[in-house]
Amino acid sequence: MGLDIRWPIGLMFTLIGALLVIEGAVTGPSDKALGANIDLIWGIVLLIFGVLMLLGAIRGGKKDAGGK
Repeated sequence: MGLDIRWPIGLMFTLIGALLVIEGAVTGPSDKALGANIDLIWGIVLLIFGVLMLLGAIRGGKKDAGGK
């Protein structure tokens, strides 16, 4: 099969994570979050997850192509 679900998942989480990191860096911590910058923290988490999905898709694609 040519469809690897890791590509769209990785792209989506990387994009959303990058947007949250930028927004969290620009606005700073919120008073409602007890001084923690929730957008920045979750942006980094989503960004790492998205990059891991993309790396898995790249490594999986190379292994599948060479295995045939």
